[in-house]
Amino acid sequence: VQLVESGGGSVQAGGSLRLSCVATGNAYSRKCMSWFRQSPEKEREGVAAITTGGGSSIFYADSVKGRFTISKDNAQNTLYLQMNGLRVEDTGMYYCAADVESLYGCPSDAAGDYGSWGQGTQVTVS
Repeated sequence: VQLVESGGGSVQAGGSLRLSCVATGNAYSRKCMSWFRQSPEKEREGVAAITTGGGSSIFYADSVKGRFTISKDNAQNTLYLQMNGLRVEDTGMYYCAADVESLYGCPSDAAGDYGSWGQGTQVTVS
């Protein structure tokens, strides 16, 4: 599956951004998708994840609960991350991930579970 992110940028603290990830590939590979972020000071962190098909399940990292919202438009094959109340510590490269070998354990915040990654989109909060 191929993933292409967009929507990153530079914003002031308290601002908002919406990230998008267009996914192409078989439908199974797109059932469990997630957003990760990484900065030079931190390891790659699972931010939010979603499993769809026969209902949906969602995971959020504690650091973004109440501020970020993950959603998926299956018709458009697009994953979104709405980010409100952005903080300086949200700065980083944001990656879309998909293509898990098994849906057991989804939604997952473990980077090793995902086989496909986008190129990333930079988010800078000042």
